[in-house]
Amino acid sequence: MSKSTLEEGRAFLAENATREGVQTTASGLQYKFLVEGTGKSPRARDTVEVHYRGTNIQGVEFDSSYARREPAEFPLNAVIRGWTEGVQLMKEGAKFQFFIPSELAYGSRGALPDILPNETLIFEVELLKVWED
Repeated sequence: MSKSTLEEGRAFLAENATREGVQTTASGLQYKFLVEGTGKSPRARDTVEVHYRGTNIQGVEFDSSYARREPAEFPLNAVIRGWTEGVQLMKEGAKFQFFIPSELAYGSRGALPDILPNETLIFEVELLKVWED
């Protein structure tokens, strides 16, 4: 099952890379601007406050700060690599969509029961505030 999940994710990312507005970094992280921000950009060691929604490539939601009605706050270097890299591309007030290959997310271990091993993830992230370390 993990292998097909990995293959599905790679096929999704290959097709997604051709969509208008989608950019790909050297690591393979894909992102799309939804709303431009005007505030400061975080560094990896900064703490950020965000609202987010996470789904798999089939659109099944596994986590949402919007659903909890409370933004999340964490040091940016204490989360999955795709977030650490991607959120640094943002400015306060921005909203991005991230398409995160499994190797920049939870990799072969997954985060069961919601995130399968080798699963590609999609996050919509709104950067609310940056606290510099």
